[in-house]
Amino acid sequence: MDCPSEENMSRMKLDGILEIKKLEFDIENRNLTVYHSKENTEIAKSLDALKLGSSLKNSETIEEIELQPEISKVQSKLLWTVLIINFAFFIIEITTGLISKSMGLVAGSLDMLADALVYGLSLWAVGSTLIRKKKVARLSGYFQLALALFGLMDVIRRFISFEEVPDFQTMIIVSVLALIANSVCLYLLQKSKSEEAHMKATMIFTSNDIIINTGVISAGVLVLLTQSKYPDLIIGAIVFLIVIQGAFRIIKLGK
Repeated sequence: MDCPSEENMSRMKLDGILEIKKLEFDIENRNLTVYHSKENTEIAKSLDALKLGSSLKNSETIEEIELQPEISKVQSKLLWTVLIINFAFFIIEITTGLISKSMGLVAGSLDMLADALVYGLSLWAVGSTLIRKKKVARLSGYFQLALALFGLMDVIRRFISFEEVPDFQTMIIVSVLALIANSVCLYLLQKSKSEEAHMKATMIFTSNDIIINTGVISAGVLVLLTQSKYPDLIIGAIVFLIVIQGAFRIIKLGK
């Protein structure tokens, strides 16, 4: 699993296959262990449909496995906390980004929204029907894709037209606040000391957000030093492309 969202994508894609009893993810080594009661070709077909380069390494028969709830109440509470913080800063960043004319903040807000959607879909997966989950995933992906494409077009427009230099102070202040919020989320997740794959994936998501926040802060500093709009536009374009890639992956879940 070279991308944290791949775990959630795989979980949702395999949901509904009754023979599956348990999933174990090893993100660092890109391994997935599927415990199932009998042979079912839909398992391999579902994973192949995600186009993540899946292949069967080995298969063996075991007598019995101990099943644990996939998401405990404590983990669920943590995921809800991270989801709420991400969505709140999506609202803050997109609002201040539009006011300050910063594409970096707008793009960062969409990345926050993308993470909130993935966390939400993971939580929705508990007790929800497969059809509903796929429908929500598809609609969420198209919504995210539309916003990111609109953002990219605006970046191109700003590159070729005369635009005011974005408000670097707003860029830096809001990004620093988002950085603090994501650092708090990462601290809470690490404090849980969970070794389960889906919690590790959430930690990696939050770490990626911290990197993006740092990028927008750097863009704000460069705007200050150069009095140019281009650092903001370049960072914004990069983040928009990352969001588009994630949107396509979410859309695949709905197929």
